[in-house]
Amino acid sequence: MRARLVVGGKSNLTYQVTDGMTSWIVRRPPLGHVLATAHDMAREYRVMTALRATDIPVPVTYALCEDPGVIGAPFYVMEMVAGTPYRLAAQLERLGPARTLAISTRMVDTLAALHRVDPVAVGLADFGRPEGFLARQVRRFMKQLDASSSRELAGARELQALLQARLPVESAPAVVHGDFRLDNLLVDDQDQVAAVIDWELATVGDPLTDLALLLVYRNMAQMETGHLVADAPRAPGFLSAEGILSRYAGQSARDLSAVGFYLGLAYFKLAAILEGIHYRYSHGQTVGAGFDTVGSVVEPLMAAGLAVLREGS
Repeated sequence: MRARLVVGGKSNLTYQVTDGMTSWIVRRPPLGHVLATAHDMAREYRVMTALRATDIPVPVTYALCEDPGVIGAPFYVMEMVAGTPYRLAAQLERLGPARTLAISTRMVDTLAALHRVDPVAVGLADFGRPEGFLARQVRRFMKQLDASSSRELAGARELQALLQARLPVESAPAVVHGDFRLDNLLVDDQDQVAAVIDWELATVGDPLTDLALLLVYRNMAQMETGHLVADAPRAPGFLSAEGILSRYAGQSARDLSAVGFYLGLAYFKLAAILEGIHYRYSHGQTVGAGFDTVGSVVEPLMAAGLAVLREGS
């Protein structure tokens, strides 16, 4: 048996394990500082297992082990799905604008399809608490900032206050991925979505948080962040922000008029997550490369969230 770290993610650790003939994927929490309710292996395992009964492409799940005595942490084992998690614009540029457009369009279609799944019908009725979801999200990520930060972050308190003051009427609840973006999809040789992966933040709640985070990731691709955030959206042919909104609207009957609030919340959420990663990096608790620039992006994200809320756009 051999194992290797699958690089790319900055949170839970993913390993490819092989006996030379068959390969599997093993997921476990990060090393060191782990926040309460975060990095829950059982939640990832449960949501993927439930979605196998739908048309959402997910890996087959094989086993969940919650005993930390086996490898030092809870973990689960799942199918290794063949496909490419397109992360960099250079990867998509080799495919050309037409294929890039098709892939990014299928990405949005997959998100809309996920949000049409009835959580009750797939056994996920108790997977989240939809009522008051947005207010809890604001409180949760401020709490994570407080727990993970050893420095003052400009704009954090003001952004929290604005979000609390501008809570919209929530969209009807659905299964929320929590970190939906192109490099959390495996795309096969026919440019079809073979699997949606990295469900560590999944819940049942307001699905427009997924849409907004997808847009924020697209905006971040234009920032100078090194390889911290995937720059795939810079590739010619990739759907614009307006294209993503229009495609999603065409696949969904949801009201998108309050998307400005959701964008502000997405910037806040991503800032909190990255600050947690920066904390682990600064304490020597990360595995792999590419963590040294994480901390420098947190305050610009706060500023972007403030800007979109102030502008009301």
